[in-house]
Amino acid sequence: MASSSYSNSPCAACKFLRRKCLPDCIFAPYFPPEEPQKFANVHKIFGASNVSKLLNEVLPHQREDAVNSLAYEAEARMKDPVYGCVGAISVLQRQVIRLQKELDATNADLIRYACNEMPPTSFGRSTRMGHGGLSSSSSSASYDQNSALYYPSTWNNDTCGHNQGRGDHGSI
Repeated sequence: MASSSYSNSPCAACKFLRRKCLPDCIFAPYFPPEEPQKFANVHKIFGASNVSKLLNEVLPHQREDAVNSLAYEAEARMKDPVYGCVGAISVLQRQVIRLQKELDATNADLIRYACNEMPPTSFGRSTRMGHGGLSSSSSSASYDQNSALYYPSTWNNDTCGHNQGRGDHGSI
């Protein structure tokens, strides 16, 4: 942990707060003078006193992660004052869910193709697939809206359904 007290300039926090940067400055290792906006955002959202208290309570090896987390949240709050980083996380979760559903639908199409159930392109539509075409609703995956978790479909060993109709379902 190098302090910027007797080097070229005070840390970004001390410069922002217009105070002398002492050798034991708690902010100096985490808010270098070349990143003034980082401290300005953190100060505006959390306050210098709260950040100082937090850094003093956190173990030294965890302080850099704590400052990075505070800086990320502060920047997100500056961009979106209502939701902050939770808004970004929510958008990404919805994107993951949409892509997982698309992947499940594509995998279902691949299984139908592998089992020769795909409709021939030049002969019309197959009657075995229901509604006569490809459907993205064929996925058996589920989404729990209360916990925002996605549960992908489970696949049995025989993806083409060759065991169906046998009473033992493949047991010896």
